[in-house]
Amino acid sequence: MQELFNNLKGDRLIWAIAALLALVSFLPVYSAASNLAYVSGSGNTFKFFVKHFVHLFLGFAIIYGVHKIPYRYFRGLSMIMIPVVVVLLAITLFQGTTIGGANASRWIQVPIVGFTFQPSTLAAVVIMVYVARYLSKIKDKTISFKESILPLWLPVFVMLALILPANFSTTAIIFSMVIVLTFLGGYPWHYLLVILGTGAVVLTLFVLTAKAFPDLMPNRVDTWTNRIENFLNGEDTEADYQIEKAKIAIASGGVPGLGPGKSVQKNFLPQSSSDFIYAIIVEEYGLIGGFFVMLLYLWFLFRIVIVAQKADTVFGKLLVLGVGIPIVFQALINMAVAVELFPVTGQTLPLISSGGTSIWMTCLAIGIILSVSAKRQEIKELEDLNQEENPLEILAEAQ
Repeated sequence: MQELFNNLKGDRLIWAIAALLALVSFLPVYSAASNLAYVSGSGNTFKFFVKHFVHLFLGFAIIYGVHKIPYRYFRGLSMIMIPVVVVLLAITLFQGTTIGGANASRWIQVPIVGFTFQPSTLAAVVIMVYVARYLSKIKDKTISFKESILPLWLPVFVMLALILPANFSTTAIIFSMVIVLTFLGGYPWHYLLVILGTGAVVLTLFVLTAKAFPDLMPNRVDTWTNRIENFLNGEDTEADYQIEKAKIAIASGGVPGLGPGKSVQKNFLPQSSSDFIYAIIVEEYGLIGGFFVMLLYLWFLFRIVIVAQKADTVFGKLLVLGVGIPIVFQALINMAVAVELFPVTGQTLPLISSGGTSIWMTCLAIGIILSVSAKRQEIKELEDLNQEENPLEILAEAQ
């Protein structure tokens, strides 16, 4: 075990935060699994606990494996993965399956292995790595908007167009994060205004087309447009039922909480182990538990900013911000939905909600961050070693 810990490279605090989030997840997921066991008719909650444990175990195996890869390789891998992800998204759009009665075909069945996979979560990581690669390539160069359309925006818009029909919230988050990263990467802001305008026009045309030809995408566009409209108008919908139960759970928890496993609303709240796990956490562990979880994500944000600032290359800096900020952003959206600050999105709470694909892609992003941090750590160790081998230089500097 000691040898394993010695092989863990990169920012130790990020390792600790990831481990804490994983540990925090077990009791709420196990508690909320009683509803899943009832719905499935099995009555066995322990199997959901084991399933969640396996997902997290494989996730941390992904972190360990990825953080051992020199981060410069992700530059080329993003180029290779773009066409792969486009194919997966196209397959999902036309042949995807549904999970838990969801209207959207967001998952594909993996042959032989037999589990389902959500390609849009992989696309989110690949897009951010690809954009970081391009921005680092043009750093300190003057480019025209026309020159950036094909190498930068075409792959982004193609993937977003394939995700949008089934998953508006993921599309919106990815697009927002790309805009943030390009802004941080020094991409001209007036070009970004053009992209924002183009995105708004494309989205409007898509909605109008879907409304005019409802058979093309049955239910989906109506679902998320109604969610937004009803959220703004305060009308009663099924989504409002979810929010109502989530708010009851939060109010019931109070400051100290009801205690582990004592949630009542888990029996009434749909997706209590995934989309609304934060409400269950607050109900069982109170505002203390809720604030603790929030502080963990904010602490994670603080650490990724430090890792980015210490990265040895521009690509490393942008890579850390590109894959790290979306994790925190998604967490804040999930918590905001639970307290009705945001319409229902279907976004999970990273590393806490149940669900294999979400956990694995979050772990992939964390592994990339740790890879950048490990490189900086390696450079620092070499610098320290060189100083130890040259004591005369140290003495001269001291004098």
